[in-house]
Amino acid sequence: MKNYFKISTLFLTLITILSLFSCNDDDSDNLVPIPPGEGSLNLPPLDPQLVQAGKDIFRYDTFGDETFWTDVLQMNEVIESAVTPATALAVGLKVDASALPADLVAAIQNGDVDLNDPQTTLVLLQLNAVVGIQGQVSKKPDGFLTLDRMGVTCALCHSTVDDSFAPGIGKRLDGWPNRDLDPGLIISLSPALVQATKDVYSSWAPGIYDPRFNHDGLNNPVVIPPAYGLYGLPKAIFTGDGDIEHEVAGPVAYWNRYVAVTQMHGHGYFEDVRLDNWIVDHREDDDLVTDKLPALQAYQFSIAAPTPPEGSFDAAAAFRGKALFSGKAQCATCHSGPLFTDVIDGGKLHPQNASVAVDKKYVKRSGTKQWRVTPLKGIWQHPPYFHDGSAATLAGVVSRYNDVNNLKLSDTEMNDLTEYLKSI
Repeated sequence: MKNYFKISTLFLTLITILSLFSCNDDDSDNLVPIPPGEGSLNLPPLDPQLVQAGKDIFRYDTFGDETFWTDVLQMNEVIESAVTPATALAVGLKVDASALPADLVAAIQNGDVDLNDPQTTLVLLQLNAVVGIQGQVSKKPDGFLTLDRMGVTCALCHSTVDDSFAPGIGKRLDGWPNRDLDPGLIISLSPALVQATKDVYSSWAPGIYDPRFNHDGLNNPVVIPPAYGLYGLPKAIFTGDGDIEHEVAGPVAYWNRYVAVTQMHGHGYFEDVRLDNWIVDHREDDDLVTDKLPALQAYQFSIAAPTPPEGSFDAAAAFRGKALFSGKAQCATCHSGPLFTDVIDGGKLHPQNASVAVDKKYVKRSGTKQWRVTPLKGIWQHPPYFHDGSAATLAGVVSRYNDVNNLKLSDTEMNDLTEYLKSI
């Protein structure tokens, strides 16, 4: 890419060798000359029919994983007996308000619905209103509902709601990571797990999940990433494992296959020689994953990063922070181009020591053993930050880089840079 762009001596002076989120002074020979937030990838339009099909898959398709969540983990029994709507909301599950009929909405508003009764949860499942969970509910002879089978979808972790009806209840926000969700705690409720495994799962915090625990047995969870702003990225996830070389359907489709098969236990096949020749085959004379990958990826590609809410940042400070981002703060070296990441430069990745996150070990569990520079659009939306969630706020991220890389930013400059990040 350097062969196609010229850059002024002044800009070269301003852009230095460090990144705000993904690189340090080990990347001094990797200058990327596209100004951050500028330029265009000239991507072709997406097929609207494929996008719509992918939307349905993202929200409602379990890939047949009921055979795991029901037959193995027995989570249907847990939900039926103990998960009230209040409990579900407390562990970060969300309710799609658009799926609620008017009479139920009125009853909830009037306080006529018992939110401490698991039977109410089954009603919500009947209505397909619990984001990311599909349930098959029937009525017993005594009139009580029973949850015969249940499974999970992509939306469980990668959608939330806007809380427009009540906390945890509102319009779906697909692609937004559900950082309220406590997946480890939820899984730990399974009666099929031994206590040692339950203890590992329950040790994770809300918004945290370890997608490699069931492969290598290490307890090293990461934050649930967003599934928006992905179109044009040649490599997916923190470590850039997903690419066209390892999944013909595309980079995001690699991770969709990985999660659908190895984490959700959908009926499909996953193989990656880079992960100790790991092969996972949950097919039962079927494949409910592969044919859906193109559409699922297309829908994710269609989800743009959200713009910051009006009044959520100081515009004057953000203007000053933009100059710092490309100059003294040394962010634009890696967070360059229209997506604020140099991975668009031929799939560029960075070595293990290029991260200033507290955890440096996670990368060794990946296929690449390297880091991908995180795209920053919509960064305001999903604290905590870094792959390990070790910075609670954007101000904490800026402070970390200032300290670790001795940037010598003043308090005012750090504030200005933080406001710019909130504006992206």
